[in-house]
Amino acid sequence: MLKSAALNWNELADRALAGELLTREAARAVLNAPDSSLLDQLAAAYRVRYHYWENRVRLHFLLNAQSGLCPEDCHYCSQSKISTAEIEKYPLLAKEKILDAAAQAKKLQAGTFCMVISGRSPSERVFAQVLEAVQAVKANYDLKICACLGLLTQEQTRRLAEVGVDRVNHNLNTSDDYYSQICTTHTFGDRVATVENVKAAGITTCSGGIIGMGESDDDVIDLAFSLRELNVTSVPLNFLIPIPGTPFEKIQELNPRRCLRVLCLFRFVLPSQEIRIAGGREVHLRSLQPLGLYPANSIFIGDYLTTPGQASHSDLEMIRDAGFVIEAPDGSPLEAESFKFIASA
Repeated sequence: MLKSAALNWNELADRALAGELLTREAARAVLNAPDSSLLDQLAAAYRVRYHYWENRVRLHFLLNAQSGLCPEDCHYCSQSKISTAEIEKYPLLAKEKILDAAAQAKKLQAGTFCMVISGRSPSERVFAQVLEAVQAVKANYDLKICACLGLLTQEQTRRLAEVGVDRVNHNLNTSDDYYSQICTTHTFGDRVATVENVKAAGITTCSGGIIGMGESDDDVIDLAFSLRELNVTSVPLNFLIPIPGTPFEKIQELNPRRCLRVLCLFRFVLPSQEIRIAGGREVHLRSLQPLGLYPANSIFIGDYLTTPGQASHSDLEMIRDAGFVIEAPDGSPLEAESFKFIASA
């Protein structure tokens, strides 16, 4: 089985398209394939991606609406209580600033406006302000909104649904077995419970992970399998940026080919899901960024939480030069002549 899976990538694509779950042995073969087969892997993953998404690329715009001062000890995060990273720290942005960011997202034709706040879980005061901001963005720009607010109860997710939040992000980040190595102030189960609460509220689920934190191949596979079991709709895959001042500042495990194999694995395991290349795209994929669009169908345009992203015009050129098209907010392919307009936004 291992030999077949390692050599016949189209067979894996066929199985994914048929709805079959990869065996663990086949999944390991994806992650450990030789560089000489990387293009074949990407071609097979693209067959699956194209079946569901054709050559469209979704754009998401990320706003760090509340930065730093987090009581959690997530070892990868520059905003955690144990981080000494030099980042900007501020409470929840005023509604006017959130609306300014939403206006920029609209100009860039982002399909989703992602509002993120730091912290374990929002206080009632902050939560009420978030609800008010969501309503204002909806009224002024009619954007799809993804809220990333930390651990959430059933009551909180119900209230988010009531004001029109389209999607809630809460990443699992890694496997259940490895979770205690990246955080001790909450558990993998706590994160799963939040995703389940989002599903119960009828909100679209967004959950992914961070690759390159010292985890094993089996941890990467377990993460993919857990996301499939939860039937998550949107899957952002981050690649660890070892930020100075965080416990993981010296971890350097990734190269572009490893990142591409991970993206292929997630496409085979999660064939119909939106897979987004998130934080660390520019740092770790580098000159091979366009190849990431063959298994993945979505990227962030603009900056991340505390690290800068690639210039928007460079992202758009990358998409166009590779023969892909931007997916408009309504899901249709955006006309080619719109590229220039978006790049100037």
